[in-house]
Amino acid sequence: MKTFTELFLSLDASNRTTTKVKVLKQYFRDVDAADGAWAVFFLSGNRLKRSVKLKDFREWAGEACGFPTWMVEECYDQVGDLAETLALLVESQRSETIDRSLQTVVEGIILPLRAQEPIEQKELLQKIWQQLDSSSCFIFNKLITGGFRVGVSKTLVQRALADIAGVDPAIMAHRLMGTWSPSAQSYAALFADECDSGDPAKPYPFCLAYPLEVAETERLTEKIDTVDKWQIEWKWDGIRAQLIKRNGEVILWSRGEEIVSEQFPEVCESVKTWPDGVVLDGELLVWDFENQRPMNFAALQRRLGRKKVGAKLLKDLPVIFMAYDLLECDGVDKRQTPTAQRRMLLESFIDLCPAGSVMLSSLVVADDWLGMAAERERSRGLGVEGLMLKLNSSHYNAGRKKGDWWKWKVDPYTVDAVMVYAQQGHGRRAGLHSDYTFSIWLGDQLVPFAKAYSGLTDKEIKRVDTWIRAHTREKHGPVRVVDPELVFEIAFEGISESKRHKSGIAVRFPRILRWREDKSAAEADSLETVLGLLGK
Repeated sequence: MKTFTELFLSLDASNRTTTKVKVLKQYFRDVDAADGAWAVFFLSGNRLKRSVKLKDFREWAGEACGFPTWMVEECYDQVGDLAETLALLVESQRSETIDRSLQTVVEGIILPLRAQEPIEQKELLQKIWQQLDSSSCFIFNKLITGGFRVGVSKTLVQRALADIAGVDPAIMAHRLMGTWSPSAQSYAALFADECDSGDPAKPYPFCLAYPLEVAETERLTEKIDTVDKWQIEWKWDGIRAQLIKRNGEVILWSRGEEIVSEQFPEVCESVKTWPDGVVLDGELLVWDFENQRPMNFAALQRRLGRKKVGAKLLKDLPVIFMAYDLLECDGVDKRQTPTAQRRMLLESFIDLCPAGSVMLSSLVVADDWLGMAAERERSRGLGVEGLMLKLNSSHYNAGRKKGDWWKWKVDPYTVDAVMVYAQQGHGRRAGLHSDYTFSIWLGDQLVPFAKAYSGLTDKEIKRVDTWIRAHTREKHGPVRVVDPELVFEIAFEGISESKRHKSGIAVRFPRILRWREDKSAAEADSLETVLGLLGK
């Protein structure tokens, strides 16, 4: 545990990619395989299911150091990170330090907690707190609360492991895809000369696009060459997925590396007769067959997280798989085939193996970039987010490769809104209020409509934090109610009606564009204005 803690602290202390990769490689070379497996699991962004209620966690830490719960809450408000707060509080109670392996901590302590009664959980945790040094206690608490985040991307972890194994990072990314389990055997297999999992459900790493930002459409030729060099499609607003047919089974993998087959049975059922050895890349969409267009993302959300989808939902919200790439055919990996050729293979396959719940993503054609810009302007009317540009000669890469794939999205919706609530952030923003709730006007009242935590510079966040502390009206746990005075321009990708929100609307991907210091709260936008974006 101590070695993993030192790794975390080293990664957290550096902003240099080369330093992070060096530290990761040193750790993975020296670590025991079982510990290495769990380190890969956590550093890749995975979390354990929370086994202890946070309310109990706070109370037990308070009891361990003799503090009432309200004092623990005040300490948390100052520190901004629950795991760190509790580690600091129990520091004075430490009687001895015992170093355990990461595997022992996870498999011998954290995972068994789920089956224990609260009184047993409390006794064990208070005992462990006394036996871990301060830094290890901090990491232990993070693993328990599910708030483990460190300044390293999954890509960097894959890069470090690939360097050790002497393989291309794309190969390592594929080895870690799907149902990779944190075990000593799985970890050792990552470095084998041949790593064939034998898992027919294993997906490929997704190819991702960079956002295309140009000040003038006319300059697109200067930036990315002429329009005829590109395969251009609509950017669908659904769930990215891979549709896999192998060994007689049909499996849907989401980009979040979850099997979602049970949530979309109509898609899987419609391709059962397909030949084996096929993998398609595409988008899951709720489809309006009458108008031949996708419904909004809010409709798709109603289909998520269900182990069984009822007949009514299947009828009211039918889902299709919009296919736009072919990654495997006849059991042969086609990712190194140029994009234009993969498209021809995909078209031929769909013609030969039609399926009612699988559609072929149409291509968008124009003579030049001005014409393509005009097509892009049609996006919202078609229920899409913009355009996808794929270089005809490019391969299907693991992750992002600049210059091969671009996403050219329509400009976001924007609204001027008033900050009404604030919470402290996490990680490097712990101790600073950086998570905000914004409201718009409904008559003479402000109604909350969105939360956002990104878009401000570090300097602006510090200024806003100072203002929040001086203008707090009430406190409800970690939430501060502030004077409704600050106005911010909020951008978002989509908007839909929602009965769950007081404002009656829900927005997608809200973020802060800028702090409108030139506006007063009275000049913020109204619900009527926002409903106008819906055509109401």
